[in-house]
Amino acid sequence: MAFDTFMFILMSGILLGGLYALMATGLAVVWTTLGVFNFAHGAFVTLGAYVAWQVTQPVAGGFGFMIAVLMSVTVMFCLGFVLHFALIKPFERNQNVVLLAVISTLAAASIIENGVLLTWGPRDKQITPPIGSRINFFGASINAFDFVILAVALLALFALALFLRRTTMGRTLRAAAQNREAAELMGLDVPRLFAITLGISAATAALAGIFVGSLRFINPSFGADPLMKSLIVVILGGVARFTSPIYAAFVVGIAESFSAYFLGLYWSPALLFAMMIAVLLIKPEGLFGHRSKTL
Repeated sequence: MAFDTFMFILMSGILLGGLYALMATGLAVVWTTLGVFNFAHGAFVTLGAYVAWQVTQPVAGGFGFMIAVLMSVTVMFCLGFVLHFALIKPFERNQNVVLLAVISTLAAASIIENGVLLTWGPRDKQITPPIGSRINFFGASINAFDFVILAVALLALFALALFLRRTTMGRTLRAAAQNREAAELMGLDVPRLFAITLGISAATAALAGIFVGSLRFINPSFGADPLMKSLIVVILGGVARFTSPIYAAFVVGIAESFSAYFLGLYWSPALLFAMMIAVLLIKPEGLFGHRSKTL
C-alpha cells in the first residue's frame, strides 16, 4: 500500500470517528441519564440534516451554512426537550419503563421519518458544503471541509464536557443522573433536567446529520445507519465515562475505513458487529468502561 493511500484511509477513518463520536455521545448521555435507549436518535440525525438543507435553499432566503447549523441545532434541541415529556416521562414510574420507552421512541422514529417523507419527498438531497477546496496532506488529497468537520465535532464534544463538568446546570444534571431520588429530595426539577438531556442529544445528532448530509446524499430513511453505528460505538466503548464512546468512535471509524478498503463496503458492517460481539463476550462493560457508570 502506498503511503498516500494509507494516509487517505487513516484520515477518512478519523473523520468518521469524529462524526460517530457526535452521534454516539448524544445517545450515551441519554442512556446514562434516563436509563433508556433512544431509538429515535437516528431520526433526529435525519431531521436535523433536512432542516439545515431547507435553510440553505434559495427559497428559504439563502441564509448560509452557519445559519443553517445554528437553526437546525436549536430546532432539534427544542424538539428533544418537548419529546421527553411525550415519549418517556409518562412511563418513568412504570416498572416496564425500558420496554415502553423502546416502543415510544420507535414510534417517534417512524413518525419523524414519515413526516420527513411527506414534507420533503423521497428524492435524495445533499447539503452544499461551504468549502470545496482540497488540501495535500502527506501526499493524500483531502477535502478541506473534512478538517473543518473534525475540528467542529471535537470542539462541540469539548464544549459539552465543559458544560457537564464546569457549569451549575451540568453538575445538577449529573447529580440527577447518578441518584434521581436524592436529587428530587434536594429540590431539583428532575423532569426538566432529563428533558434538557434529550434536547442535548437531539442537538448533537442534528450537528452530525448536517455534516453527514454535506458529505453524502440524504433521504428520509438514512438515519438507520447512524443509529446502528451509534449503538455499536456505545456498546464497544461503554458508558462508564463521558470519554468512553468518544474513544470507541475513533476505533470504529478507523476500523471501518480500513475494512472498507481491504474487504469491501459489504463486509465492513460485519466486521464492526464481530468486534461488538467479541467485546460483549470478553468485556461486557466496554473497552473503555468499568462496572459503574456516570457522566
